[in-house]
Amino acid sequence: MKIFFYPPFKPLDHPNPSGDLVTARGLVEYLQSQGHEVTAASRLRTRWIYWRPGMLPQILAEKRRVLDLAASEKPDLWLTCHSYYKAPDLLGPGVCKALNLPYAIFQGIYSTKHKRRIKTMPGFYLNRHALKAADHIFSNRKEDMKNLRRLIAPFRLSYIRPGIKPHSFTFDEKARVELRKQWGVEDKPVILSAAMFRADVKTQGLLWVIRACGVLKSQGLRFKLAIAGDGKERRRIEEAAKECLGEDFILLGKIPRDRMNRVYSAGDVFAFPGFNETLGMVYLEAQSCGLPMVACSNGGIPEVMIHGRTGFLTPLGDLEAYVNALKDLLLISGKRAEMGARAASYVRSRHDLDCNYSNMEDILNRCIREHYERQG
Repeated sequence: MKIFFYPPFKPLDHPNPSGDLVTARGLVEYLQSQGHEVTAASRLRTRWIYWRPGMLPQILAEKRRVLDLAASEKPDLWLTCHSYYKAPDLLGPGVCKALNLPYAIFQGIYSTKHKRRIKTMPGFYLNRHALKAADHIFSNRKEDMKNLRRLIAPFRLSYIRPGIKPHSFTFDEKARVELRKQWGVEDKPVILSAAMFRADVKTQGLLWVIRACGVLKSQGLRFKLAIAGDGKERRRIEEAAKECLGEDFILLGKIPRDRMNRVYSAGDVFAFPGFNETLGMVYLEAQSCGLPMVACSNGGIPEVMIHGRTGFLTPLGDLEAYVNALKDLLLISGKRAEMGARAASYVRSRHDLDCNYSNMEDILNRCIREHYERQG
């Protein structure tokens, strides 16, 4: 297949990592590995763009440019990754209609509550237009599938489990020994957390972990908290950690994704609540490296772990329950090892990106065939 690929939320080479960007890159890498030609259709970011009327000339010019490019390149398919109310696809529907191209969306999201709010109403209707124009929509969240069924016929929807490449996230004993020596943890268990230090739910989640660890320390438990990530809220996070933990923490800075398996390998428990987390690829990565996890039950997190077997989910906002789950894993090394082994096996059997995307690839081929059959 010759595919025009478009992620409206941010271009593939954007420097700031996020779960959505990881998903988009993984999707492109998979398609290319199967011999498909993938072209980045546009770098236009549409996040809240409908509240920037000065951008209209740029949008129209970009649509004209992409239309000319597609007419010249003649792709077999347009594939948009992640269209939702904040960043709707403003290019795909028009280009595909003009050139009679099959149009598919991966991670299409539909939520009617956004049509009742002035701030999000334009994005809701622009995204709704894109969703209705699509030949097929893929979702990697069951909750999103449920919402999409209110708008889209079932035969135009497919659920694809979220996935990573497990061989890129395996336990590294050498790295464990090396990093734990650098961190000066000796035989202490390491609670590992990872997120960008943004002024939103990411930092709120890290502060939650720090508070929970502060309670554990006050109860006399020995451990070290290691946090991977960086950003504008670093000082706030560092000050909170010093207040709650004294010297029993380390900020690791921003770690390239292809080096994160080394960091996971040096930990003993992965902790991040995941407030409003759509999926949380970081949970799959940590589990793949053999770490049991502790998160709050919300969003898409229950879809990427098994409560009581690969880790623990605690009620949203219940700090005491979160502390107790961490305490359980810290005190019983055998339980940590057992859950960690199950976590690694679970990711390999259920969340292997190549296996899960193979089904999507078959549907895309069918989508192209059926599109032109409908055109006669």
